[in-house]
Amino acid sequence: MSELNIVLVEPEIPQNTGNIARTCAATGARLHIVKPMGFAIDDKKLKRAGLDYWYLLDITYYENLDDFFERTKGGTYYYFSTKAPQKHTDIAYPNGCYIVFGKETKGLPEKLLHDNPDTTVRIPMISEARSLNLSNSVAIAAYEVLRQWDYPLLQTHGQLREYNW
Repeated sequence: MSELNIVLVEPEIPQNTGNIARTCAATGARLHIVKPMGFAIDDKKLKRAGLDYWYLLDITYYENLDDFFERTKGGTYYYFSTKAPQKHTDIAYPNGCYIVFGKETKGLPEKLLHDNPDTTVRIPMISEARSLNLSNSVAIAAYEVLRQWDYPLLQTHGQLREYNW
C-alpha cells in the first residue's frame, strides 16, 4: 500500500493547518506536526478549515525536529522551500516518503536545506512572488507525488447526479 507523509514544521496559522489536514484526509496521507505550533489544536479556525474530515486523519505530533527525525529514522525526506536548487517535479518520490514544509513566516531552517541539497525542492513561481500559501504548496506537492504513483486508492472517476456518463 502506498503511503505519503506530509510534515508541517512549526505551523503558525490554524486555517492553513486545517486546510492541510483536509488535504491529508482526502488523499489518505499521514499528517505529522512538529511543535511548537502557533495555535492550540482545538482552535475553532483549525476545525472549521478541516470541517468534518477529522475522523479520517492519521496525525502524529512531535516535540521538535530532533524528535521527528529520531522517531522517523530511516525515512526519505524532501524539503520544500523557495530557496531550493531544483523543481519539485525533478524528483521521483518513493513510497513512504516524507514531504516537509516549514512555518509560514520563515520556512525550514537553512542549515537543514544546506545539508540536503539533493532533496530540497521548489515549486516554481515568478521571481517577484515571495512564496505561495502553505496549504496551497502542500496540495501541489501532495498531488504531484500521488500523480507519480497513479493516485493509489483514490477515486479517479466522478459521477453526475442527474445524468450518466
